Amino acid sequence: MGMSATKRDNLIVGLDIGTTKICAIVGNATDEGIDIVGIGTSPSSGLRKGVVINIESTVGAIRKAIEEAELMAGCEIKSVYAGIAGGHIKGLNSNGVIAIKNREVSQEDVRRVIDAAKAINIPMDREVLHILPQEFIIDEQDGIREPLGMSGVRLEAKVHIVTGAVASAQNIVKSCNRAGLDVADIVLEQLASSHAVLSDDEKELGVCMVDIGGGTTDIAIFADGAIKYTSVISLGGNQLTNDIAVGLRTPFAEAEKIKQKYGCCLASLVGKEDKIEVPSVGGRKPRELSRNVLCEILGPRMEEIFALVNREIIKSGLEDSIASGVVITGGSSVLEGIPELAEQIFNLPVRRGLPQKIGGLIDVVKSPVYATGVGLVVYGSRNTSSREFPTGKPEANLFGSVFGRMKSWFSEFF
Repeated sequence: MGMSATKRDNLIVGLDIGTTKICAIVGNATDEGIDIVGIGTSPSSGLRKGVVINIESTVGAIRKAIEEAELMAGCEIKSVYAGIAGGHIKGLNSNGVIAIKNREVSQEDVRRVIDAAKAINIPMDREVLHILPQEFIIDEQDGIREPLGMSGVRLEAKVHIVTGAVASAQNIVKSCNRAGLDVADIVLEQLASSHAVLSDDEKELGVCMVDIGGGTTDIAIFADGAIKYTSVISLGGNQLTNDIAVGLRTPFAEAEKIKQKYGCCLASLVGKEDKIEVPSVGGRKPRELSRNVLCEILGPRMEEIFALVNREIIKSGLEDSIASGVVITGGSSVLEGIPELAEQIFNLPVRRGLPQKIGGLIDVVKSPVYATGVGLVVYGSRNTSSREFPTGKPEANLFGSVFGRMKSWFSEFF
């Protein structure tokens, strides 16, 4: 295909397996950063609220997205970084303490302290998806990001541990395997999105990222450069579409079109004369309605989602640490009036998050819709050394290799 072998080794593929769409994004890791060289999407119908409920239709959609991306990138796709979301995801903070062996922190000490931190009681039906170091503390000195080689007696690590339902994770891997793909890693979707849309300064100052997808709204809060809190709300864009379908008595597919074309969640942005045409159910004539009706339907639902997000921010205890405000991304963030409505509810500056710092097909992926897909590629490029994810055998412990992946977490971090 005209791509040299060396070039092909640098290709990283992110597969965002979403409730409304499945999206494959092919990135080429260069010295300057990442060039997006291929993209494929397919409507997804095999998921409900971020969780696979129908493997057959999910596999079909994955194949279609992958083929489209292969054509565009002119390459063959073997292995992907897959996103995982859903209400079953739980994040918690934990810490571990060990004595430093030779008065100087070695790689082995770091491994042991992370081991100590992850020694928490996890129920049988849950798996550890990520262990994300927040900071290290050596003899009371906190805020250390890179402890290797430092002197001390006592090493403590603070980590954020993300767990998910074993079955849901296995179903994602199974769907990919059946579509002929290996899974290099399973990545929490909001962690992926944050790699694409947040700047390092924002993570330092403190920021809350809200990724409003079709089936779920994913939240990640960063402060002091580290992830502090993750959470998933099982409400998203599909709920908005559903509200329109019920409220305007129109088929779901038409409601989706109306939402994308005319949707707005703040009445003050809508002109008095704005009209929309609404197709009816069962062969009745289409009707003409004022566009304000849409605001009355979408406004309260978006307020509800933001109120739930706000509750999560308060629950995290970090409301005073998110100085740089809120970044909203995901497909539903393109709705008119979202930043304005969110500012009223959070009392914080709000911006839409678009994928940043990427090259290649920028005009195609410069949309919040692709935040997770692009983020998975960025995540993959930072964690390529850890390809130790046993696929092929679904019975094998999928996450036995969390440690294999841990070797590279420094890079994810610093």
